[in-house]
Amino acid sequence: MTKKEIEKIFKRQKEYFSSGKTKEIDFRIEKLERLKTSLLQNEELIYDSLEKDLKKSPTESYNTELGAIIEEINFAIKNIRNWTKKSKTPTPFILMPSKSYTIAEPYGVCLIVGAWNYPFALTIMPLIGAIAAGNCAIIKPSEISAYSSHALSKIIKETFEESYITVVEGDAKTATELLEENFDYIFFTGGIAVGKIVAETAAKKLIPYTLELGGKSPCIVEDDADLDIAAKRIVWGKFLNAGQTCIAPDYILANKKIKPQLNFALKKTIKKFYTENPKESADYPRIINRKHFERLKNLICGNIILGGETDKNDLYISPTIIDSVKWEDEIMKEEIFGPILPIIEYDSLKNAVKIINEKEKPLSLYIFSSNKQKQEFIISNTSSGSVCVNATILQTVNPHLPFGGVGNSGIGNYHGKYSFDTFSHKKAVMKKNSWPELDISYPPYKNKLKILKRIWGKK
Repeated sequence: MTKKEIEKIFKRQKEYFSSGKTKEIDFRIEKLERLKTSLLQNEELIYDSLEKDLKKSPTESYNTELGAIIEEINFAIKNIRNWTKKSKTPTPFILMPSKSYTIAEPYGVCLIVGAWNYPFALTIMPLIGAIAAGNCAIIKPSEISAYSSHALSKIIKETFEESYITVVEGDAKTATELLEENFDYIFFTGGIAVGKIVAETAAKKLIPYTLELGGKSPCIVEDDADLDIAAKRIVWGKFLNAGQTCIAPDYILANKKIKPQLNFALKKTIKKFYTENPKESADYPRIINRKHFERLKNLICGNIILGGETDKNDLYISPTIIDSVKWEDEIMKEEIFGPILPIIEYDSLKNAVKIINEKEKPLSLYIFSSNKQKQEFIISNTSSGSVCVNATILQTVNPHLPFGGVGNSGIGNYHGKYSFDTFSHKKAVMKKNSWPELDISYPPYKNKLKILKRIWGKK
């Protein structure tokens, strides 16, 4: 798409938003219903595109993409009338008689930039919030997951008017041209480096934005954890989508007392999930492209406990566990974003917390322990976008919890009502009566200071 075409679409959306249609609650609900219907009608297309891009099974595709999206739409439809109600607030005595409240109003035309690892969920989930809040939106899917990008474009084109919601496909040049437009809000999901560019561009125009980024999410396994349960839940969360998940456990911090037993439990679980030869398993996806494959292959180091097999022609990297890893190794300097799981031991919980706090704030933190005091010690003494105790990934499924990072792992959050809030400006409104009219606040101020101090509560 050319720059002129982008400018034309942006102008049309500005005009469409100005018509006021998107602010009507029934309109928003109807559009969400239409989106849900269209997604379900294109279920096989979604599965097919995800299989071609990532070799994902229909079950995993439904579980991590379509199913989660449908639940999010249903949640928004059910609650949108409550979310859009005026929110009354107290009014201090000095402002009486008057009434105060806030209104959630849409920003206008929003830009949503999606990611390739979950090309539908990470694009449509924020779109649901944008629609629910009454905005128009231009979507820029990742060109890396090309089949999913084309499928998403087809679905959106069949469902909405271009002047309301549309998809603009293209590469980094297209993204740059989109960012030149004066959007009312920008929602970006992706890597930290590009996220900084988006933030800088938005800041120059004073455009509000959300950045959903990533980082190295640690997983602490204490000596009182149920190791069989821990292994099952860690393996599922780590090797889901072949590790290409922003909130996947990036590395394990294992209490040295139980590390050998944990290693055994992890190996046993991987073989149970994906058989002795994961390459033949219908449930094990592939790396998105050759570039990412080569990057991941070069990260494998240390002592390979399990896995390590690669096939560049099939973009296959087996579920891999590595030990004897050093913090100076490249794999510990960046987010892995693949099916390689380093295990590092610690001798005390205080040292484990110290290790985490010396790094950038992670998107997620996982804790496996049956001791509530230990759980609370970790939660209270670390900072992360989210924490999940005795499980992985599942904190993102609860629509009542916000999803987002902190510091280097992101700015802002979404999911459920948090999506609605993200795409809404909270407008403050105060209505004051015309009477009585007290002149105490108006000039001339002579002899009024003592009275004002009493009114404000300062004697």
